[in-house]
Amino acid sequence: MTLEEKIGQLVMTGIDSPLGPDAIETGRTGSLISFNDAAAIAEAQAKARNSRLGIPLLVGLDLLHGFRTLFPVPLAEAASFDPALAARNAELAAREAVPAGLNWTFAPMVDVGRDPRWGRIVEGAGEDVRLAMDFAAARARGFRAGGIAPTLKHFAGYGAVAGGRDYDAVSVSDYELQNLHLPPFRASLGPMTTVMSALTVTNGIPASSDVGLLRGLLRDQWKFNGVIVSDWGAIDGLVKQGTAQDAQDAVRQAMAAGVDIDMASGFYAAHLAGEVKAGRIAMSNLDAAVRRVLALKFELGLFDKPIADPDAAEKAALTPELRTAARETVRKSAVLLKNENQILPLKPDIKKIAVVGPFADNAFEQLGPHEARGRPEDAVTLLKGITERAKGNGIEILHAPGCDVTCYEDKGFRQAIEAAKSSDLVIAVLGEKREFSGEGASRAFLDFWGRQEDLLEALAATGKPVVLVIVAGRPLDLRRASEIVPSILMAWYPGTEGGNGIADILFGDEAPSAKLPISWPRSVGQSPFSYDTPASGRPYVPDARYVLRLIDENPTPLYPFGHGLTYTKFAYSDLRVAPVQSMNSVAQASITLKNAGSRPGTEIVQLYVRDVVASRVRPVRELKQYRRVSLAPGQSETVTFLVTRDELGFRDERGELIVEPGDFKIGIGADSTTELAAGFTLEK
Repeated sequence: MTLEEKIGQLVMTGIDSPLGPDAIETGRTGSLISFNDAAAIAEAQAKARNSRLGIPLLVGLDLLHGFRTLFPVPLAEAASFDPALAARNAELAAREAVPAGLNWTFAPMVDVGRDPRWGRIVEGAGEDVRLAMDFAAARARGFRAGGIAPTLKHFAGYGAVAGGRDYDAVSVSDYELQNLHLPPFRASLGPMTTVMSALTVTNGIPASSDVGLLRGLLRDQWKFNGVIVSDWGAIDGLVKQGTAQDAQDAVRQAMAAGVDIDMASGFYAAHLAGEVKAGRIAMSNLDAAVRRVLALKFELGLFDKPIADPDAAEKAALTPELRTAARETVRKSAVLLKNENQILPLKPDIKKIAVVGPFADNAFEQLGPHEARGRPEDAVTLLKGITERAKGNGIEILHAPGCDVTCYEDKGFRQAIEAAKSSDLVIAVLGEKREFSGEGASRAFLDFWGRQEDLLEALAATGKPVVLVIVAGRPLDLRRASEIVPSILMAWYPGTEGGNGIADILFGDEAPSAKLPISWPRSVGQSPFSYDTPASGRPYVPDARYVLRLIDENPTPLYPFGHGLTYTKFAYSDLRVAPVQSMNSVAQASITLKNAGSRPGTEIVQLYVRDVVASRVRPVRELKQYRRVSLAPGQSETVTFLVTRDELGFRDERGELIVEPGDFKIGIGADSTTELAAGFTLEK
């Protein structure tokens, strides 16, 4: 390979490439981003095959929650507490995307997110390390099974940006980095996997020039020999962040750290050759990076695969299997936050329903951010799904949006209120625009945008029961809403089959089972927020002053991590914990779960552990295991967990796993507030 051809393999360009129209034919680019049209991808691959060496292109796209068929967003999917579901969905998304010519995805995002102000919290699995690890590994496994290389992003600590402000700095201790931010990456590495360096500065060093993080930890300590790709423009960012003097210096720093592919900054294309010729970058370093890129292409089988047929892409899209899977995921991810007087499921005596709100009949918004090739015309809106389902019960549906999605004016309120007054029940579908969630969508306040809350209050004032359905990518401020409406369902951005899946839950064809993967704060002032806070020397005690508290707000969550209601009642009893002497397990914990209600249902049983005395301050509790259990009315089951030795440990600042003998407390229950009521002693 010539020097220019080698460098080309490390250059990623988009549709509007600054390299010129012949960049592919001359071997000056080795990968593409933002291509989602099968014909355009096929044309690009044909040009690559006709280049001197005929090296195929990596073609990458964010498949965060699907390709053409969109599943609920990742944070919603995590609410299912079902990693196998996530793996299945990732594989299906890959199999839908491969016929279009895609072979790489910039997903999953595995950052732990604890600040709902951060827009990108919607892309991950929430605040819990165990859940983040399980879903990251599952999604990566699913993409690989579907024939697409996953990208673990963003390495590392991006979820801790200051104030939840996208692209701001990250300041975390090595201890926090090892125990909170790195475990999902460690759990997800595998064949055909790439890693994306973050845009951000972590502890004063930009991630894309952090030799200790990328070479020292990822490559040397973890033995990762796959491709590292920068985030969009991250190498350009080194100059703006003030650690690189100029573009040439930025290139030297990124190559020294081990960044193989430059995503869209153009710096490698413009300056890498000059740095190699001048001897400031060793040819051996360049060759190593090129070998990693070529190895990935061989691993994906790109040299043997024919160019994708655009006609095949259309046939693979929106199949019954995909739509069925998407609908199932909606049912498993929607969280029933509140349900006073058993308003849901909808009762048979209801004859007329008012469906109100700007998100009720808005396919564009319900698809959510990072929509890949998803199209509004493919989606079933909530109004359509509810209306179709209501026909079977002879229920009349009245629809009045009340306002548009910004809801700055109340001109449509009167019509919505009249519809509510003439109905037996109101379904109010409120939320946030999809552009208000995702990348570059940090918020200072978590209120419903515009006058949506005024609309909700007006609907509640009619005296008719109101079911609030929320379409959003993060927890919103529900202090007022939780007081005035009896039932609240978090639908998230439910995707292509959102209307059908939500209708299934509202009408009781499927009982909700999802649980919150993130604590729901009472107020934005509690952010960042998580259930597993380190133990305090002055823990919160109600009505006490000099304790861990807020003087103007209850410091506990409005809805805790792991919370979620269903249409039956589950009773927990007979918690037992006993030491186990085996190579892998150290304790057996069990509980009797009974469906004490009149309907079948699924409960997500959660096991929490606390290390009572340790050499580091440990969290007050940590989720270690969980299980979905389905029971018929009156049925009981003993749910047993085997706790492993490694689950009781933590990592020190160097990343070494430390498991200390001593006392541990265990609780098994329905959410993170469950009492730690039993214990055992781990012997030396």
